[in-house]
Amino acid sequence: MDFQLSDLYTLLPEIFLLIGVSGILLLDLFLSKEQRGVTYVLTLIVLVVTSVLPWFFYDADPRVIMSGLVVSDVLGAALKSTVCVLIAVGLVYSKNYLLSRGLHRGEYFSLTLFATLGMMVMISSNHFLSLYLGLELLSLSLYAMVALQRDSGRSSEAAIKYFVLGAIASGMLLYGMSMIYGATGHLNIEAIVSSILSGHSDSNLLRLGVVFVIVGIGFKLGAVPFHMWIPDVYQGAPTSVTLLIGTAPKVAAFAFVLRLLAEALGHPSLHQDWSQMLTVLAVASLIIGNVVAIAQTNFKRMLAYSTIAHMGFLLIGFMTGSINGYSASLFYVLTYVLMALGGFGVILLLSRDGFEAEELSDLRGLSQTNPWCAFLLMIILFSMAGIPPTVGFWSKLFVIQSIIDLGYVGLAVTAVMTSLIGAFYYLRVVKIMYFDANESPINTVKYSAGMAVFAVNGLLLLGLGLFPGWLLSLCESLIESSVRTF
Repeated sequence: MDFQLSDLYTLLPEIFLLIGVSGILLLDLFLSKEQRGVTYVLTLIVLVVTSVLPWFFYDADPRVIMSGLVVSDVLGAALKSTVCVLIAVGLVYSKNYLLSRGLHRGEYFSLTLFATLGMMVMISSNHFLSLYLGLELLSLSLYAMVALQRDSGRSSEAAIKYFVLGAIASGMLLYGMSMIYGATGHLNIEAIVSSILSGHSDSNLLRLGVVFVIVGIGFKLGAVPFHMWIPDVYQGAPTSVTLLIGTAPKVAAFAFVLRLLAEALGHPSLHQDWSQMLTVLAVASLIIGNVVAIAQTNFKRMLAYSTIAHMGFLLIGFMTGSINGYSASLFYVLTYVLMALGGFGVILLLSRDGFEAEELSDLRGLSQTNPWCAFLLMIILFSMAGIPPTVGFWSKLFVIQSIIDLGYVGLAVTAVMTSLIGAFYYLRVVKIMYFDANESPINTVKYSAGMAVFAVNGLLLLGLGLFPGWLLSLCESLIESSVRTF
């Protein structure tokens, strides 16, 4: 394999993370149960350092390294830093939850770091092989984390469902990639693009491969009709793992879809095919996700169906095949993970030993026992519903604007109407917090590092809603400088 020393510098964040997780694994063997706090602190240090490193070794103009396996660009650096910060914040939220559930163990932190490494590999991949390896490293780590609470039958059931359906999705994706390889003779994204442009590829086999790739992507994103694993896994997994599944992997999934569809398969003849499939998935996800969420009484399950609807918005931005659409999708996924972080974070903060604060009834009268926590959760729910002045309003508006610019008025109307349906179940939670009587003082929240992070989380959604321009400009510049379009 041909590579230069500068290539290794570019990969230093991944190398440092791998060394860090290996060191933590070895160190944990010599620590007693009472000393596991050392593992927790070291994990946070590794994540913080890893989040900074990409900014020292990226290329302003996209540069392919490691014989075409990896691409170095500013988008990759930004998304890798974002993933590391999200994971670190999730661990801060989860600390007390992990201690009370007996999950504050070295294997939990090691698997978290391995999942982070998988996401970073996905984000910088320029080759189908590295894309798939990153995806599988992430997926296998998450399968194990869902089943980590061994004495919970619900977690074991969720892990089995996740593993079986995830394996099917991976098989579909790999089958699609093999067809694309058969049609073009290449696995490298740039070589695939050259083969398509030169007309030397088998167009029929290529289209069939795209179908299987879309099916695999649909499974991984949880889009309808490949959504059946999301509600059960979100509800059955320990809440700290649910937070992990519902946040940072969405950023990696955005990069995965961008590299695979926008860059490798973005030729106009192919875009016309996969954009129609994405439109069907998006509309179905918006309708099913928002309608079924109304019937849920479990907060985690409601957020799971909410995730399905949000993935519909994400796919709408992608189906445009335009820089504006990709920028709107990036803006959407960044703001969505902040909302999901706060939504699952409040469940972790409210949970106690032997008590999972995951039913909607557990939030009754929260404004009476903790007005500040209720206010912050209200901001998060308003943002999820797309109510101004929160950033959720702008994220939906930018996606809708990107499709209206291309003349998809009917799709825009569908997105707006389904968002109105979604507003009902978000506002229902606000009603439960503020207007239902508090039946138990158990939903009090102790002031801690997690609560301080939750305050920043909620206020950030409000601040970004008041001043959304800078983040949108950042998203546009990241996409314009890094995405190679036809």
